[in-house]
Amino acid sequence: MNRIALIAALPSELRPLLHHWTRHGKITSGRIGTLDAVAIAAGMGDAAVTRACEAVLATEPDTLISLGYAGSLSCGLRAPDAVPVHEIIDARTGEIFEADPPPHPLTNGLKAQRLVTLDHVANPEEKRQLAEKHQATLVDMEAATVARFAKAHNLGFLCFKAVTDGPNDELPDFNRFTSPDGRLRTAAFAAYALFHPRYWRILGELERNSHAAAHHLADFVRANFASPSPSASVS
Repeated sequence: MNRIALIAALPSELRPLLHHWTRHGKITSGRIGTLDAVAIAAGMGDAAVTRACEAVLATEPDTLISLGYAGSLSCGLRAPDAVPVHEIIDARTGEIFEADPPPHPLTNGLKAQRLVTLDHVANPEEKRQLAEKHQATLVDMEAATVARFAKAHNLGFLCFKAVTDGPNDELPDFNRFTSPDGRLRTAAFAAYALFHPRYWRILGELERNSHAAAHHLADFVRANFASPSPSASVS
């Protein structure tokens, strides 16, 4: 592994990791440990993530990393836990993708997880059904697309996620406010939220959890790609 590409949906998922990196259009480049790295905030949804993967392919990475927020399907994972994912299930197609193991042993005591990718925000009942059907602990909207792209192009694939909401949290359907390029139409969403007070509490918690999750995720990624000790062998 020499050059990695980090694929996230939202800029906030990447921000704590990209201090002092260099921006080139939509792609930011820098280093993590001894590795060259590029990163891109793709936007939400399959089409946006596919376009982002195609964009970073031109930088010739050998490994793609799906990085970002996820909802917990288990009481055992809580915000802002950051974890590796070992298996991704595409709920729409039934495909199963295996992720490569992290470079370094885990240091936070949390095991690698199974994740389900949906094409929309899951409500609490859907979360319960996904947990039972797939024995999964996490749900997101992007990881399966990155995994599929990596497999199609014979690239390595890793997945790191941080929890922002729990199994009983009901979030608004952000898809309704997503532009064709995968960006959240902030003004339209804010207007909707203003007139739906049942979401005020959870959106406040989501904002706080997301901020903490992004920082935990950045620390977790840095730890997994830390420079090897002097005694480690170099290929």
